[in-house]
Amino acid sequence: MTETKTFEIADNIYRFSTAVSGVGPEPFTFNQFLIMADAPMLFHLGHRGMQASIAAAVERIVPLARLRYLGFGHVEADECGGLNAWLAAAPHAEVVHGQTACMVSLNDLADRAPRPLADGEVIDLGGKRLRWMDTPHVPHGWEAGLFYEETGATLFCGDLLTHGGDGPPLTESDIAGPAIAMEDVFHAMSMAPNTGAVLQRLAELEPTTLALMHGSSFRGDGASALRALAAHCAAV
Repeated sequence: MTETKTFEIADNIYRFSTAVSGVGPEPFTFNQFLIMADAPMLFHLGHRGMQASIAAAVERIVPLARLRYLGFGHVEADECGGLNAWLAAAPHAEVVHGQTACMVSLNDLADRAPRPLADGEVIDLGGKRLRWMDTPHVPHGWEAGLFYEETGATLFCGDLLTHGGDGPPLTESDIAGPAIAMEDVFHAMSMAPNTGAVLQRLAELEPTTLALMHGSSFRGDGASALRALAAHCAAV
């Protein structure tokens, strides 16, 4: 595992990236995102074993005591293994997730009660506005969901468009092709009846920045990348 690297991918949105070997033939990145505002949010919390490294990187941008919200896309170790360590390090932070995740997992797993969000509910961070979107089974997990930052058109994609390599923190190059190639190997996406409709709904946001949990973030026509993934899923 390498050190956690920091890069500002959009205005006051910071990516923390740790590259790990042994997942596949090339390094594989685990990324978290800090949305800086009056009430800062950290999206993706990482594995328990990475929490100290990630926290040190975050603290170079903002004191952990200032963190107000902790979020992630679905209940999985790389997204929320460090959950309770973050709650201990950030005493004023509140876990936010969709109603399903809170009901089936987080009410029990989290040391502090989470705040359940309805589909489409917006959290005003003071300078940034994050809209929660339920995405059940997309990319996987009944409880899955994502945040869309409305003021800067940034979609926090979770595992969508995952690709390998320790590439640049932000790219304008094609990400759909590498993501589809990786999906053909790992078959991580749930091919549910609603998969195409969920991806289309996300594309209709017309995001200009895609903050990916695994791989480089993307700046450009995010809708086209999402529709390319939808077309691949429909063809499988």
